[in-house]
Amino acid sequence: MSEQQNKSAGGEKLVLVLGAGFMGAGIAQVCAQAGYRVHLYDVKPEALERALKGMAASLGKLAAKGRLSETPAQVLARVQTVAGLESAAQACWVIEAALEIESLKKELFAELDRLAPASTPLASNTSSIPISRLAAATQHPERVLGTHFFGPVPLMGLVEVIKADKTSDEVFERGVAFVRSLGKTPVRVRRDIPCFVMNRIFSAAFREAADLVAAGVVSPEDVDVGMKLGYGWNAGPFEIADNAGLDTWVLIAESMRALGEENLVSQSDLIPNMVAQGRLGRKVGKGFYRYTPEGKRLSWDEQA
Repeated sequence: MSEQQNKSAGGEKLVLVLGAGFMGAGIAQVCAQAGYRVHLYDVKPEALERALKGMAASLGKLAAKGRLSETPAQVLARVQTVAGLESAAQACWVIEAALEIESLKKELFAELDRLAPASTPLASNTSSIPISRLAAATQHPERVLGTHFFGPVPLMGLVEVIKADKTSDEVFERGVAFVRSLGKTPVRVRRDIPCFVMNRIFSAAFREAADLVAAGVVSPEDVDVGMKLGYGWNAGPFEIADNAGLDTWVLIAESMRALGEENLVSQSDLIPNMVAQGRLGRKVGKGFYRYTPEGKRLSWDEQA
C-alpha cells in the first residue's frame, strides 16, 4: 500500500492503538499531538470513556504550561474510539498496548496480520514478552517490532524500538523514524531478549526495593526520596509502580518467571497481597501511596 493510500480521508495518517489503559491512552494522545489521526480500540467501553477523560485532563495541563501548539480540543478531535479492528486496513501504524498476557497478544497479532496490509508495521508495547514470540503468530513476521513506551507517555521522552529475529531492517528503521515523529527519543534494541534493556535494569532495582520494604528495612516513600535525591531519578520506583498499576506489575512478574527471568522478580508477596486488597495504584486512588481525586500523591498514612 502506498503512503498516499495509507492516509485517512482527512489527509492525515492513521494510527490504530489497541488497549485504552494507562499506556494505550498515552500512546494515542502523543500520536494525536504529533498530527496523526488515531483510532483507539478496547473491548471495554468504560475503558475508552476513561481514556478520553484522561487525555482531556492531560492535554489541559500541557496547554496550561504552554506545551501544546494547538488547543486540547483540536488534538482530541483527531482521536476516535472504535469497537473493532477493521481500521487496521487503513492504518499506517498499528500499536498493541493490551494486557501483558502473551496468549491475548498473539490472538490480536494474528487478527491484525489478517486485516492490515503487509506494508503496515505491527508494533507491540509489551514490556517483557520477546517480540519474536508475538511475531510467530503472524504470516509476515518481518513487519512486527517492539515500540516500548514509558509512562506517563505524554511526559516521558524515551521509547525502546526492538528488532525481533525476523524484523526487517527497513521496518526497524521505520520504527525509529516513527518514534522521532512523535517527538520521542528512540533507543535501538538490536537483540530481542525478555524485558529488553531499560526494564531489565529497572526490574533489578525494583526487585531489591520491594524486598527491602517487605522485610521492614525501609518505607516505600524513603526509597523514592533516596533514589531521587541520591541518584537523580525523576520519580522513585514505587511512584513508577503506582503509575503503571500494581496489577500490571503482577502480570509482568508472571511473564518474567515464565520466560526464565526469576532473577528480575521480587521474591516477596508484597505486591500480590496489595493487589488482592485492591491497592492497584494511582488509577484507583491507592497503591504504595494514596491519591486525592485531583491526583495529588499522599503518603499511605496521610489523610486525604
